[in-house]
Amino acid sequence: MLIAIVSFKLPQPMNLAQATAAFDQTAPKYLGKPGLVRKHYFVTEAGDRAGGIYLWKSKADAQACYSAEWRAMVTAKYGNAPEVAYVENPVIVDNLAGRIEKA
Repeated sequence: MLIAIVSFKLPQPMNLAQATAAFDQTAPKYLGKPGLVRKHYFVTEAGDRAGGIYLWKSKADAQACYSAEWRAMVTAKYGNAPEVAYVENPVIVDNLAGRIEKA
């Protein structure tokens, strides 16, 4: 598994209600996305930065999603280009399942 952290600076602060409304518009595009296990949208407490934390089956799946078309869509919708950071996920603490896993 691979985690991708995508973030972008917002041109104007966005509160939680505004972020929820914006994210509700794009969330359906990710349902059934090949290789995507889960996506968590986020907005900072200050409302100046937003993005998503994605859990992917592979880096190839993530890179297939983050195409030039996708980058253009994010830039047009939120006013700034997204930054993508890939991080390894060697150990998972799952409190819902009550276990610790190795990825």
